[in-house]
Amino acid sequence: MSFTLVIANRNYSSWSMRPWVLLRQFGIPFDEVLLKFHSPEWAAQIDRLSPSHLVPVLWDGAAGEPASTCIWDSLAIAEYVAEAFPSLPIWPADRRARARARAISAEMHSGFRGLRGAMPMNIRNQFAGKGYTPEAARDIARIEQVWREARQQFAGDGPYLFGGFSAADAMFAPVVMRFNSYRPPLADDTLAYCARISSTDSVAAWSAAARLETEFVAEDEPYATAP
Repeated sequence: MSFTLVIANRNYSSWSMRPWVLLRQFGIPFDEVLLKFHSPEWAAQIDRLSPSHLVPVLWDGAAGEPASTCIWDSLAIAEYVAEAFPSLPIWPADRRARARARAISAEMHSGFRGLRGAMPMNIRNQFAGKGYTPEAARDIARIEQVWREARQQFAGDGPYLFGGFSAADAMFAPVVMRFNSYRPPLADDTLAYCARISSTDSVAAWSAAARLETEFVAEDEPYATAP
């Protein structure tokens, strides 16, 4: 088993962040191919490396080769990795907790468009108060409810949504990055969870690298002007 993960800009690509954090946090070895948006590398390689022309993509085997297994969706990657490493707690061991973790991860995968549209992930910048639209506010209230219920019902004494770090925490890590950048009004328990995720080794490593990037992608920078 030989994994290669294809990702885009760490500062902007929330979907890339999810499987990268998951693999890194569980100590699963992988090679990385970074194709930055609108770059010559993206233009030259995206056809070969991504059937959907989107990232992330996980290759099991030689990247881009027809004989290799290709998974081109963040949630599908999490499921593939969970099957490949059944001894790792990618999902909670308890059946009820596992069902809840999958449900909220799927809700993140398909929903919260108000938040995602108004507050695009931008780790290196601060836009306190920006993007707090009524649609984003409704999404934030729902996210706080999801996190609070998971922690109250399933976390026990652990610091994450289901006690130990799981795929659900990886799925919501980019939301934490948004909260860090846009500083919407949040409850104390939400802020505590955000602080825990931000300090998690894999998230901190991704964030540190994101802050070093200098590329400017206009569609992901609605509150800034090009340098």
